[in-house]
Amino acid sequence: MRFIDEATILVRAGKGGRGCVSFRREKFIPKGGPDGGSGGKGGSVYFVASNNLLTLYDFRLKRVYQAENGQPGMGSQRDGRAGKDLIIKVPVGTLIYEIDEENNQEILLADLNRDGLKVCVARGGKGGKGNMYFKTPTNQAPRYAQPGLLGEEKKIRLELKLIADVGLLGLPNAGKSTFLSAISAARPKIAPYPFTTLTPNLGVIADDKGNKMVIADIPGLIEGAHLGQGLGHRFLKHVERTKFLVHILSVEDINIADFHNIEKGFALINEELALFNKELSRKIQIKVLNKIDLLPEDKLNTLKDTVKGKDIYLISALKKYGLETLLKEMWDKFYLS
Repeated sequence: MRFIDEATILVRAGKGGRGCVSFRREKFIPKGGPDGGSGGKGGSVYFVASNNLLTLYDFRLKRVYQAENGQPGMGSQRDGRAGKDLIIKVPVGTLIYEIDEENNQEILLADLNRDGLKVCVARGGKGGKGNMYFKTPTNQAPRYAQPGLLGEEKKIRLELKLIADVGLLGLPNAGKSTFLSAISAARPKIAPYPFTTLTPNLGVIADDKGNKMVIADIPGLIEGAHLGQGLGHRFLKHVERTKFLVHILSVEDINIADFHNIEKGFALINEELALFNKELSRKIQIKVLNKIDLLPEDKLNTLKDTVKGKDIYLISALKKYGLETLLKEMWDKFYLS
């Protein structure tokens, strides 16, 4: 199943049932009064957040969602049955916008950021009153009833922002997917070429106290991503909710002997973050140099001397070297944030 994080749909609440025009007709009661019941209320449309869903893919297959109409009223003072509400499940982290085409704007209706959160986006129409409700001393036999009212209809845009504690960022082929698979049960696609990860992946790790940390691996960014180059900035929104970022850089992309060159490697992605969203660029970061297993011993020693005293972690996700120290730092940040 493809990862889909945006969709536009039409929702319609149910129409209220019409009221009934009816008169009591029983043996030995020649002049029975009005007894038409009211129509039932139309069903409303609700969205509910669910941890069991991870994508908005289903909304690309079905675009129109209709709640049930209310049933018409009946004789003998019987009201029509109310229409059933329509419950639409969406992934946790879904933003619901109403599209106001007349004013060319979008209105945020809800942010379903936790499991079970529920919101009504379209109210069902009210049922019409039957003729029994219009009887008066001067109008003993009303021959009219109300029609049911239409339910609300709205054009809705759904946008998914993953709920994760940590976001993994880095250039293409930096080893983020390998790192995620090394520390969690996630099994993202891993291959020795850029842009292996085309959609966000989630991994979960737990400590000995039962606390869980959700980690999102975001597809690799390149210079100019905020302008749509490479995979663009489409997936950066999935780290907007994170508590902090783990910024991974491959030793293949730096000059080992030049510390300023290492900082430039991290700065490239940070500039893209700032151009996309300044708040993202202000998030706490843990800087990581990956793939140190590729270095001969002399260059590895040079690298260790270069980053000595700096908050940069050296790891080999493939060989699982340095992961324990990095994970401890991640848990420390998790508890503090």
